[in-house]
Amino acid sequence: MAELAPCPLCKSTFTYEMDNLLVCPECGHEWNPEEKEAATEGFVVKDCNGNILQNGDAVVTIKNLPVRGSSQSIKAGTKVRNIRLVDSDHNIDCKIDGFGAMALKSEFVKKA
Repeated sequence: MAELAPCPLCKSTFTYEMDNLLVCPECGHEWNPEEKEAATEGFVVKDCNGNILQNGDAVVTIKNLPVRGSSQSIKAGTKVRNIRLVDSDHNIDCKIDGFGAMALKSEFVKKA
């Protein structure tokens, strides 16, 4: 019996065949093993609406964000240009006018 490929999302080894697809019982992902999936090297960052963010995108804050060590906060609707994605808890590095370098969580921004 041939060894089936692990799930590309959760890396589970308990995949099974259903017609011409492979199915993961743990996360429910279905895929065609003959199709070449886009090579997503690294990680994927999504905004509050589920849109995939990339380096250099512009985003808008969706709520007032308090800034640690400052009495001011970043107001909702502040546009941030030229973001850089990093693999950490705060996964967006950027520069905000009036504040300087800042790290934001992607769940508090939407793609502009």
